[in-house]
Amino acid sequence: MTLDRAPTDVRTLSQVQDLVETFRQAEKPAAHFRVGLEHERFVYPRHSSEPVPYPGPQGIGALLAAFEPAGYQPFRESPDGPTIALTKSPLTVSLEPGGQVELSGSPFRTAREAHAENLRDAAALRAAAQSLGLLPVCFGYRPWGTTAHMPWMPKARYSAMRETLGRRGRLALDMMLMTCTTQVSLDWADEADCARKVTVTARLAPVLLALYANSPLVDGRPAGWQSYRSRVWNEVDPARCGYFPALLDGSFSYRAYVEWALDAPLLFLRRGGRYETPGLTFRGLLAQGWNGAPALASDWADHLSTLFPEVRLKSVLEVRSADSGSAATAGAMAALWRGLLYDAQALQEAGRLLPQLSFAEHLSFHAEAQRLGLHGTLRGMRISELAQQMVQVARDGLRRLDPEDGPLLDPLEETARAARSPADLLLAAHAKDPSPSNLLAVGAL
Repeated sequence: MTLDRAPTDVRTLSQVQDLVETFRQAEKPAAHFRVGLEHERFVYPRHSSEPVPYPGPQGIGALLAAFEPAGYQPFRESPDGPTIALTKSPLTVSLEPGGQVELSGSPFRTAREAHAENLRDAAALRAAAQSLGLLPVCFGYRPWGTTAHMPWMPKARYSAMRETLGRRGRLALDMMLMTCTTQVSLDWADEADCARKVTVTARLAPVLLALYANSPLVDGRPAGWQSYRSRVWNEVDPARCGYFPALLDGSFSYRAYVEWALDAPLLFLRRGGRYETPGLTFRGLLAQGWNGAPALASDWADHLSTLFPEVRLKSVLEVRSADSGSAATAGAMAALWRGLLYDAQALQEAGRLLPQLSFAEHLSFHAEAQRLGLHGTLRGMRISELAQQMVQVARDGLRRLDPEDGPLLDPLEETARAARSPADLLLAAHAKDPSPSNLLAVGAL
């Protein structure tokens, strides 16, 4: 999650083309393509299913302080405010609304460099947590509890989103408090390259979802979904989540993304150090401003960060469909998408992996993956088989691009071949022994 530093880009926006230029300015030559990794983790007391609040000697605030001897610097929204993130240039460790601890990694040329950074950060998190009797764990959704019993982190952005997004969907607060994901960020060369990458990624998102499914338990019991985290997104806000047709049908462009984003309501607007909730769409803000002031470039950057499609554009392309899992599978995800999207032949082959689906058929495919994971099917094909093919295309791409990243894919290949997602392993562990100690051990970072 963004640090929400004080806005610095105060250029006035007056027309849609100004917004389109945001993405054109993000274009990079292929030689400068990078891959970045974001890995979110829950924190629990050892042997306990209770969430960890911010205050207290074993709270999230104390956990952040325990990082500092390793060279991490505290970040506060105000000089006397609580620490809400850490920086160790150029990486950031930040907090999600319910105390999930997220690595926002550096952009690297290779997946193995991104993976190595995540391993170093994971070691620092384990050490800080152990000193307080805490344990970082990786699931897609909290296996215990409900939103009514979850703590909130002391960040102004989250107070605003709790109010505005909380009104938009029945499970919006579940998303904020109860979920963890792994995300990968990638680059594009020009608009046509961006369109190809967005479309391939969106079409393959259900396969990725199934391969990384790791959230089958809700409030201590099997929920009937391999990825309940993904299921939650169905009821967060239809105006800013999921898919829209241009992601899938070959018509994607910068303008298409902008037009979709314009009609999503603002979750907040930062003015004078305050988070305001004007009740406008961005289209309304662009047309009429707010309180006599025009839309600013920083407003657009904020708005882009509050949109949650399966594939998101900001200054990078973000792949968002995977539940949080082990550090090994996080590294594998960086390798997977580097191999699929950065090798021209692999990108073409990835685009042919699935049959062409209508928008309604794709939504059904997505729902199948949410519920059944690798056990689901698409037109008679098992999703586990599609996952094996996807991983193989990525491996072939890396063989041409950079063979040293290839071994990172091994955990995904094993998962797809066995047709046993992390959700299957967690359900088996729950059936044998549902105690918090046992399940925390299964998900331990």
